Amino acid sequence: MKGLILDAVWEPKPDYKVSDWEKATGKAITGNSVWRYPNLEVREKADPQLKPDQILLAVQACGVCGSDMHSYETDADDYILYPGLTKFPSILGHELSGKVVEVGRDVTDLKVGDMVTVEEMIWCGECIPCRNGYPNHCTHLEEIGFTIDGGFAKYLAIGAKFAWKIDGIAEHFGDEQKAYQVAALTEPTTVAYNAMFERAGGFRPGHFVAVYGAGPIGLAAIGLAEAAGAGKIAVFEISAERRELAKKIGADHVYDPAEVTPHEVLMELSRGEGFNFQVEAAGAPHLTVPEMVKSLAINAKMVQIGRAAQNVPMYLETLQVRRAQFFGAQGHSGHETFPNVIRMVASGRLDLSPVITARYGLDDTVAAIAKATERKDGKIMVLPNA
Repeated sequence: MKGLILDAVWEPKPDYKVSDWEKATGKAITGNSVWRYPNLEVREKADPQLKPDQILLAVQACGVCGSDMHSYETDADDYILYPGLTKFPSILGHELSGKVVEVGRDVTDLKVGDMVTVEEMIWCGECIPCRNGYPNHCTHLEEIGFTIDGGFAKYLAIGAKFAWKIDGIAEHFGDEQKAYQVAALTEPTTVAYNAMFERAGGFRPGHFVAVYGAGPIGLAAIGLAEAAGAGKIAVFEISAERRELAKKIGADHVYDPAEVTPHEVLMELSRGEGFNFQVEAAGAPHLTVPEMVKSLAINAKMVQIGRAAQNVPMYLETLQVRRAQFFGAQGHSGHETFPNVIRMVASGRLDLSPVITARYGLDDTVAAIAKATERKDGKIMVLPNA
């Protein structure tokens, strides 16, 4: 089968100490400190071999994520920008939907023909974090598109327990191909959902919400804030195209942060009270977090979703006197996150279909990722079996 394969050279930076676990597994905990000279190419690879507990998907849609861009883009020394868990070579892509074309002998709850979306976090269910209810922090975590093969391919074999049916989405849209594309937005939306409602505990209807960054995760956060009853949603995004998408999804006020000072805007919009809930989805916390800290309502919450390998200064005294809290978030698994997002889309209460702005065939996936680096599109979709 064809797939978009990323190769890179294992060459740890001089100041990076490689752990014994990294040496044994070949996985880098901090990818941008290890992987150098990335190369992306669509090429042939052997079809995946199905295990008894797995299903085989014919991938129908797979979205380009910021992390895919960060595996394509490099720093001044030619290291990938993505800071997370990685092992190459592997097929990229983790925001996907597909049709079941084969099931392993131990699979009982799915059948050939089922329409599904899948989790990206491949948790074991047996380690201490998993047993304690923290699958996103699994000791033996694998991640499709990062450490094992992902969805920019004709086919994907994946454990049946990671698949979720999308029948409700298909019924709502009444168009199978549109349903697959919208369902491929489930994974990035669950990342925002996990951060906002599971990790940070959500906000009260009527609260003021600020979102920094209107890429796919930020747009999902805007849609979720609207659906959850935010009293006011303010968004900061440098791309004019994405600012327009933010308005379509539910933003009340949209600004270019290069032209305004965010904390001043938020304090003015809130008449000096500050914003209750602030979401970092830009991956630029060194710029955004200081603005958040200066615009906190009493009992405010800040949540970090964007990924960035940076130390960020924070004046903790402000968090104390404003009774504020900061939450870090990773992943999307557990806590009813996938079924709840699917239900919201199926009900029509959450419609992110306008954020899909471009579609590519599998052979043009490198071009799709290159296009994404312009940071103008909402969500670019690759349709491997179109």
